[in-house]
Amino acid sequence: MSKRVGIIGAGVSGLAAIRCCLEEGLEPTCFERSNDVGGLWKFSDPKEGRASIYQSVFTNSSKEMMCSPDFPYPDDYPNYMHHSKLQEYIKTFAQKKDLLRYIQFETLVSSIKKCTSFLVTGQWVVATEKDGKQESTIFDAVMICSGHHVYPNLPTDSFPGLDRFRGNYLHSRDYKNPEAFKGKRVLVIGLGNSGSDIAVELSRLATQVVIGTRSGSWVMSRVWDDGYPWDTVSLRKEPVFNDELPSRILCGIVSIKPSVKEFTETSAGFEDGTVFEAVDSVIFATGYDYSYPFLDETIIKSRNNEVTLFKGIFPPLMEKPTLAVIGLVQSRGAAIPTADLQARWAAKVFETCLLPTKKEEMNSQIMFSSFFRFGQSQTLQTDYITYMDKLGSFIGAKPNIPWLFLTDPRLALEVYFGPCSPYQFRLMGPGKWDGARNAILTQYNRTVKPTRTRVVSEAQRPHPFYNLLKMLSFPLLLLAATLTLMRKSLRSQSSE
Repeated sequence: MSKRVGIIGAGVSGLAAIRCCLEEGLEPTCFERSNDVGGLWKFSDPKEGRASIYQSVFTNSSKEMMCSPDFPYPDDYPNYMHHSKLQEYIKTFAQKKDLLRYIQFETLVSSIKKCTSFLVTGQWVVATEKDGKQESTIFDAVMICSGHHVYPNLPTDSFPGLDRFRGNYLHSRDYKNPEAFKGKRVLVIGLGNSGSDIAVELSRLATQVVIGTRSGSWVMSRVWDDGYPWDTVSLRKEPVFNDELPSRILCGIVSIKPSVKEFTETSAGFEDGTVFEAVDSVIFATGYDYSYPFLDETIIKSRNNEVTLFKGIFPPLMEKPTLAVIGLVQSRGAAIPTADLQARWAAKVFETCLLPTKKEEMNSQIMFSSFFRFGQSQTLQTDYITYMDKLGSFIGAKPNIPWLFLTDPRLALEVYFGPCSPYQFRLMGPGKWDGARNAILTQYNRTVKPTRTRVVSEAQRPHPFYNLLKMLSFPLLLLAATLTLMRKSLRSQSSE
């Protein structure tokens, strides 16, 4: 008899969880409180307990890097998509993979508790509510896929004088469009992706926009060398991507200030002693809290807005590894492929119970180094490639580069020197996709396709072999310089 898995949320993480459970022979049931899939990417007005975005949101990861590993985007999709375009892809994915029939929409999960026989069975009791009717169901395992953009962090106590500020203030979660701020003087607190996006959008209608930031940030463009998306060229993701913010700053429409020291009735004073006068509105782009109100706080401990999870997925010190959190990790990469690999490993653990569960093992120094702590002050937690390789190695999905060089040199060069695309984690192991090789070899074609809107001479993309030459050039030059110095030294000694 197949094990039953309860899945909370039908966003990109929840859909990945359903899909991976089916691949592992498990029986998933997904509970979604709204009437559609997509989670964060389904635009709606702010509602309690539900993620919400603003109307102008575009993705910060390119389409080839943020697709499901066996479901590429259509060639004509833009590299960076408006949220409505991504939502279209998500719905198509759910339909094509036949996932919708496993989802119970407009169903609220009110509690998740251990069964009385948990020490033996590892089972959970999930209480749900729909149309005023309550129901409880026993599951062999549970995946929490509700994300981390649900409960806004509004640190009002950290800003003296805010209680007497006469203007209005709100969290970025409640911001939808700039019309209400036309002709206003607006202060945006926080320089993350949301803060920079909102500031740029406001600058088109507001009289003046000021960004208050505690530590600043690197602001980079989505477009990289030769017009390619940044994440197909660069191996590291910086915190903020915004193509317009630098020009808005140069034009004087947006100003950057340090942390806000205090508020008065009409102004905001900063740490450097400067003051922003006649402030009409304040928008807090200050991130989100980590909270699971439906779960006993002793299971996933959240203290000082920090959550500790083994590999960013499993709560530590559990008697049975039958609870997983999917999609909470914020790595230097896209969420969709990360959630897919997390869900694949979690489903494998549910089926085989391979995760160490003894208290002494989980408390050992080696195991403890594998815990991730998540807090609002640390947006990016782990390196994408390292994290994906580690998860892939757990299930045998990490590409075997030496073997690929022996059996398929062309593919090996693309995997090793090309971008860390999601497809490579479906080349081998459980869930292997026969189309992964072709998807990897044609990913650049899909990248340039939407921008080729007129006939021009064909530009050749550098062959991966040239990347190898670049890597070897420095040590060769260093060796040549060393030999030259040695020869000069020997000559000087012989002349003496």
